[in-house]
Amino acid sequence: MILPLSIAEKLQLLAAGGQLPASSLKHPLVAELLDEGLVNERISGRTKRTCYIADNDKFNRYLLNRWDIPNLADYIQTLKNKEASRADLVAVSNNSKTAAVRTFKGFLVSSYQPIETSLNGLPFTVQPAYGTFQFIYDFGNFVPAPDTVIVGIENPECFAFVEKLRYLLPGINPLFVSRYPQDQGRDLIKWLQSIPNPYQHMGDYDFAGINIYHQEFKKHLGERATFFIPDNMELLLERFGNKSLYDKQQLNAAEVTEPGLITLIGLMHRYKKCLEQEALLIRK
Repeated sequence: MILPLSIAEKLQLLAAGGQLPASSLKHPLVAELLDEGLVNERISGRTKRTCYIADNDKFNRYLLNRWDIPNLADYIQTLKNKEASRADLVAVSNNSKTAAVRTFKGFLVSSYQPIETSLNGLPFTVQPAYGTFQFIYDFGNFVPAPDTVIVGIENPECFAFVEKLRYLLPGINPLFVSRYPQDQGRDLIKWLQSIPNPYQHMGDYDFAGINIYHQEFKKHLGERATFFIPDNMELLLERFGNKSLYDKQQLNAAEVTEPGLITLIGLMHRYKKCLEQEALLIRK
C-alpha cells in the first residue's frame, strides 16, 4: 500500500500544526495512524471530531519506517510533478510505483526512402530496414526537414507496407507516423503541434475514419491537416467498397469544410459504400 497524494497533503497540514475534521480523513491509512496513536482526535461539542498530530518526531520516524518516506514535503512535490521519473519516485519513497509514470513515451515512424531529420540537434535519417519500424522516444527533440510531409497511417497493415503506398505520393518526402498503439497517440499529437510541417491523414474512407480524423487530428492541427484522398478514389470505392460499413456507421463530425472530404462524402452517399484503408495497397 502506498501513501496517496491527497492523504499525504492532509498529513503535511497536520504535521505543520494544523487540524482537520475527522470526516475529511476517512482512509484506511489514517485509521492505522489513529490506532498507532500518531494522529490524535479531539472531541468538541457532542459530535465534532478534529484530528491533529502531537509528536512530529514520532510521526516522521513512522513515515520513514512504514512508507520509506524521509521527507514528506519532497514526497508530495515529486508526486505533483507530472514529469517525475521512476528514479525520482525511488529517491523520495524507495518505490518506483508510488505514482503512475509513463516511461514508454513516443511513437512509431517509417519511410520507404531516406528522410532527413535531426534528433537532439544531430542529423538522423529515418529509413527502417524492411520488416522493422523505428520508435522515436525523445520526440520533443525530433525535428523533420522543412520539406517533409507527415503522413499519418490509421491501420497497422498499411503502416507495415508503406512501400506499397509510394505510387500515391509522387514528388513528396513522406514521413509515416502511426496512430497505434493508441496509448501513444497523445505523444504523436503533441509532437505534430510542435512542428510546422503539413500533415496528411490516411485513414479508412468511412464515417468512422472521418470522425477519427476530425476528433483526434484536425481539431488540434487546423489548416495544416488534410485528409488524404487518392485520385482514383471513385474507382476504388466502386470496386472495393463495403455496403455494410455504410449502413452501420454515421458521421459525428460537427462540420466538414474540407473540399476533398465533402467530395468523398458525396461519393460514399452516391455508391452507398465505404472503403477500408487497406484497399490503397491494391494497385491494379
